[in-house]
Amino acid sequence: MRRRAPVRARHAARPTRRIGTFAAVSDRETPPAEELDQAIDRSPYSGRYIALRVAIALLVIGVALFVQRTWLSDDSARDTFGAKVKKIDVESKLLDRTMPTRVVVPRRAPGKHRGLLVFLHGRGEDERSYLVDPMFEALADLRDRAPVVAFPYGGQSSYWHNRESGQWAAYVLSELIPKLIRRFDIAPRKIAIGGISMGGFGAFDIARLSPRRFCAVGGHSPAIWESASETADGAFDDAADFERNDIIAAAELTPSPYRSTRLWIDAGDDDPFLQGDKAFEDALTASGLDPVIRNGPGGHDSDYWNGNWRAYLGFYARALNNCRLSTRTTGARRPISEPAAAAGGDGG
Repeated sequence: MRRRAPVRARHAARPTRRIGTFAAVSDRETPPAEELDQAIDRSPYSGRYIALRVAIALLVIGVALFVQRTWLSDDSARDTFGAKVKKIDVESKLLDRTMPTRVVVPRRAPGKHRGLLVFLHGRGEDERSYLVDPMFEALADLRDRAPVVAFPYGGQSSYWHNRESGQWAAYVLSELIPKLIRRFDIAPRKIAIGGISMGGFGAFDIARLSPRRFCAVGGHSPAIWESASETADGAFDDAADFERNDIIAAAELTPSPYRSTRLWIDAGDDDPFLQGDKAFEDALTASGLDPVIRNGPGGHDSDYWNGNWRAYLGFYARALNNCRLSTRTTGARRPISEPAAAAGGDGG
């Protein structure tokens, strides 16, 4: 049976279950001229006052950027609930550039054979976007079940698929993950992939290229469209590129590329991608799969995602700690450290 958040049907009122959190001026006598000049200087409508406010705002932004860059370094002084944040660079031959990644190693992570979650960012974000307090706190709550979490950079609008701007999916499969396995002593068969918005689409698209390679795949407010005509500018090169990376069509295949993989999809009740997400969910269930589907109050924004990190990381931790992918079964995946033939094909 399909696991949904309880209460009401999706097409009527959305479920209300919450997965996480989420001057008048008085008259007075006209002052003397010199007092009037001083009042004009302090007026919120004066040029000098506006310039002062802009200067203060720029100073605040500068301080914020300095603090962010300081605490995101490897030896961060910020409270990460005991986790260590490591910065690594991947010299990508597929993308012909250096690709940065932030890796969060939980305080209680085992010394070897660790689980790994590769978490892909959304459009306009980067590898530092999800290094936020709710994520660190939720990871710490998992204690010794917490996986290592890698946040790679995937460009401003790559949508994480192989296309004219680069082999983004192949980079994740053939270059990024093998390096993470070696550097952080990851168990090659204990790997999950997920992401938010653009990254949610990318996680499902990458997973279809390498069936049964991941223990779990999650899309959080995934940016999914039903046709090329509906897509956002820059999401795909053209209609042919969309067709090559149509994950709804992929979900309808027999056998499904998502078989034997734990699947998660969630979105806020006011998310603009609900129609595409629903079409993807229907295609999965029509193929006999049983994705976890969650909805709750919220939109397509950080307030919604930050309120649900506990649910997200709990799902991946359970999947990784119960992963039973065996090379002795028919059609079982190769270890991720081996090159995958699918990684370079099928994409743009």
